[in-house]
Amino acid sequence: MLFSYTNFFGYIRFRPPGSIEIFGCIRFRPPPPPGSSFATGNIYDFILKILFRHLIGCSFNGPLPPTLGSLSQLISLSLNCNGFAGPIPPSIGNLSKLFVLDLADNKLSGSIPVSDEATPGLDLLFNTRHLTGSQVKYRLSSQLKNDSYTCLTGTIPSTLWLAQKLEVLRLDRNLLSGKIPSSINNLKLLKQLYLSNNKLDGPLPNLTSMTFLNYLDISNNSFEPSEIPPWFSSLQSLTTLMMHDTGLQGEVPVDLFHIPQIETVVLRNNQLDGTLDFGESYSESLRLIDVSNNSISAFTQRIHSADQPDLILINNPVCNRLKATPTYCDDPKESNSSYSTPPNNCIPAATCSLDQTSSPNCKCSYPYTGTLTFKATSFSDLGNSSIFTSIQSSMMVYLKHNQLPVDSVSLSNPTMNSDYLVINLEIFPSGDERFNRSGLSQIGFAFSSQTYRPPSSFGPYSFIGNTYNFFSDVSKGKAKSVSTGVIIGGSAGVCVILLLLFIVGLHAYHHKRRAKRSTKMNSPFASWDPDKGSDGCPELKGITYFPFEELNTCTNNFTTTNIGSGGYGMVYRGTLPNGQFVAIKRAKGRPTKVGTEFKTEIELLSRVHHKNLVSLVGFCFDEGEQMLVYEYIVNGSLKDSLSGRSGIRLDWIRRLQIILGAARGLQYLHDHADPPIIHRDVKSTNILLDGHLNAKVSDFGLSKPLRDADRTHVTTCVKGTLGYIDPEYYMTQQLTEKSDVYSFGVVMLELITARNPVHKGKHIVRVVKESMDRNLRELLDPAIGLSTQLQGLERFIDVALRCVEETGNQRPKMSEVVKEIENIMELAGFNPNAESASTLESYGWESNGNNEQRSPLYV
Repeated sequence: MLFSYTNFFGYIRFRPPGSIEIFGCIRFRPPPPPGSSFATGNIYDFILKILFRHLIGCSFNGPLPPTLGSLSQLISLSLNCNGFAGPIPPSIGNLSKLFVLDLADNKLSGSIPVSDEATPGLDLLFNTRHLTGSQVKYRLSSQLKNDSYTCLTGTIPSTLWLAQKLEVLRLDRNLLSGKIPSSINNLKLLKQLYLSNNKLDGPLPNLTSMTFLNYLDISNNSFEPSEIPPWFSSLQSLTTLMMHDTGLQGEVPVDLFHIPQIETVVLRNNQLDGTLDFGESYSESLRLIDVSNNSISAFTQRIHSADQPDLILINNPVCNRLKATPTYCDDPKESNSSYSTPPNNCIPAATCSLDQTSSPNCKCSYPYTGTLTFKATSFSDLGNSSIFTSIQSSMMVYLKHNQLPVDSVSLSNPTMNSDYLVINLEIFPSGDERFNRSGLSQIGFAFSSQTYRPPSSFGPYSFIGNTYNFFSDVSKGKAKSVSTGVIIGGSAGVCVILLLLFIVGLHAYHHKRRAKRSTKMNSPFASWDPDKGSDGCPELKGITYFPFEELNTCTNNFTTTNIGSGGYGMVYRGTLPNGQFVAIKRAKGRPTKVGTEFKTEIELLSRVHHKNLVSLVGFCFDEGEQMLVYEYIVNGSLKDSLSGRSGIRLDWIRRLQIILGAARGLQYLHDHADPPIIHRDVKSTNILLDGHLNAKVSDFGLSKPLRDADRTHVTTCVKGTLGYIDPEYYMTQQLTEKSDVYSFGVVMLELITARNPVHKGKHIVRVVKESMDRNLRELLDPAIGLSTQLQGLERFIDVALRCVEETGNQRPKMSEVVKEIENIMELAGFNPNAESASTLESYGWESNGNNEQRSPLYV
């Protein structure tokens, strides 16, 4: 059903007695008149008169209306991943039939409402099983410098235990303070408890009555220092214990590792000491023990018939005393699973076309795809493929039982994201290579409405489906009985008419194709955002649109010209018809819609031009491809030179010239671009070196413009590269120009040490600061030329350390950094305004102008 004044995106179903369930998002087209009850972006009053459930990720904003409490028949309310702000309405406590309340990933603030004689509160949700109020999207760390964030505050209500049927309680990543009330122990049916990343203090709570508890995370709080309480070992259902940064001290009790189903124990960043011992018969389920950054002095190594759990003991005294470095004293490796549903012992199908996918039953088709997000899993070992097999089997049982047109399902790329388990889902059609609209709507309804229930270990979930553009709605005309004579008599005339129509149609087709191609060449973004018209299309200035065929030709069919790869996709070298060398960055797969990074980089690079920024030549958005075409930079990245992979020898003066060029490029973005641009991913791999070793800043896919003249920051999700991310930005999600300054400071330290930003568990900033009182030259890259006097080195390090101060207001601007580096070059006896080429010629460099000359710069 469609509302008369809306374009309804999702599903609507009537259920007796007269109630209505809505799943999905509501979009208004045309926009409602100003002042009406359909104010764009909010939950509208008319929706509150009917029963709605899941409005996940719909970009709603504004306050939650108190009239929510009037929906007495509501059984599930999921409003997560929106922009709702302000307090939680106490009236929600009137929803006595509510089973699920999910308000996570919004901008909610204020305290958790508690009932009194006059008003209701969340402690009256006697039938609720799942309560989530975590603000993961808007706060990623509890190490706060101020309390100006949009999070829940106040204390955990002591009457919350009245919601006796709670099985999942998530209040993590807020600003809750005070003690955890002892009454919380009365939630005897609780299975998952998340209270991490708050400001909770006082003693550790006693949770001995929670006999069903399998996931406990109360990390990153300010509890009173204490030993690990013995009652932990009484939680016999526990699979995951997260207690890092909680002030624990003393020895780790052996019984902790004997809990029958325990998989993960994380106790890092505490004051634990003594000897670590698993005991003779630790649990066979145990997969990970992380006790890094403690004061453990000894470890009792034992032999066990089962697989040994992964142990992380780095930054403990026991590791410092060992002559050899065992694996448990090394940096931990990434633990995310690469699981993907395997084929079902079938003969592989023929190679599928570019926009088709082979199903687990080896059939080429067009699957319906989406993302499943599980918010309270009871397991933590993503390496166990059986857990994914179980959910795949349960899905197929449900889909077949409900006679849905599904051949098979495939799960892939399970990852843990802010304590959420995220899995990619593909659903393949049965009996045809495509879904029809009816079948797809039934499948979407099953997952969006959560009528499908996963195995209990996966807990509550949400599903967001992708756009499906491959429908197979074929209309079938009814056959009519006609006489043979009529058919024969009319055949000649019909053939003549069809022939004429074919000729006219062919001419019209070619004319339309030429017109369409011409339109696309002149306005390639016209089809990107039809709902928003030209407002969604970036403004292009001085760049070229390339058809796919042209780039395919200039790269020899993308076969022998691969020059690198990254998170976005592969990079190829090509030669345009005019002889110009280009680097072509090709997106992975065949995206069905324009990626944000792709669009951002085109728009920004089309209007910023500076000799220290990589130039964008053009782009391709054709035949399902997304490609960016850059000028070709012959000498690769600064990282390649520092690591020795490029063979370029960088002495002190060349490093100064390179870092000055990169600084000038960033200064241009901050001070001269209109609007100013924050790069957001400054690192040594994004600083490229041309044939004369001029630095060029590249990769603007994560960049953010400051569109308002009076704005000083952009509030956005944290993105960037580990080791280079500004800690203040990480904690506040407020991106500023000083975030680039911090990353640039890390690059400056990397420039003189040739070390990775994070090495053996220590950040380069920390290593340099600790070495200031000792012989700092031991850290310097030998290739820098230690036999010569490095004029200005101490001043260079001082500038770098000012750039990596903890808070932005202590860091210099990029214009100040540029000035400091220029002064250092003058101190070293070189002209900072001289072109790199002329300076290099004084070293014996002879450029032939084609960016290919490699003379004394290479060793």
